Amino acid sequence: MSARLDRIDLKMLRLLQKNGRLSNAELADQVGVSPATCHRRTQALFDEGYVSGVRAMVAPRKLGKGTLVMVGVVLDRSTPESFASFEQAVAKLKCVLDCHLVAGDFDYFLKIRAGDVDDFKRIHGDQLIALPGVRQTRTFFVMKEVVDNAALEF
Repeated sequence: MSARLDRIDLKMLRLLQKNGRLSNAELADQVGVSPATCHRRTQALFDEGYVSGVRAMVAPRKLGKGTLVMVGVVLDRSTPESFASFEQAVAKLKCVLDCHLVAGDFDYFLKIRAGDVDDFKRIHGDQLIALPGVRQTRTFFVMKEVVDNAALEF
């Protein structure tokens, strides 16, 4: 954590992380600073990259995307070029929520939302195995989301 962040900045980050819809006046009141000071500090947190964006958390089931799938991917080669090619291609897939390069038995883990098993089967057959360099995939259907997108503790 940067030495530039003081207790007010940290409190602002915690509050915004819990509720990104807080108005500047509400945030200022809760951290005990003037609205002008709060606005300046909030803008600095964005400018310095402590906050990368604000967005609504949409309920996947309400939109017909209730099936959560984790996919382990093994590439046929472990070279910077094959990683770059895979990453460029996977970033274009709208069904992929997260893609992480990992150490261990897989090269990447993908987090995917699908409508149901048949929808995922289509995604797998049409998109995932067509990604450059994919040698093997292993699919894990999530039975229950115990903790998802928890707030960062600091």
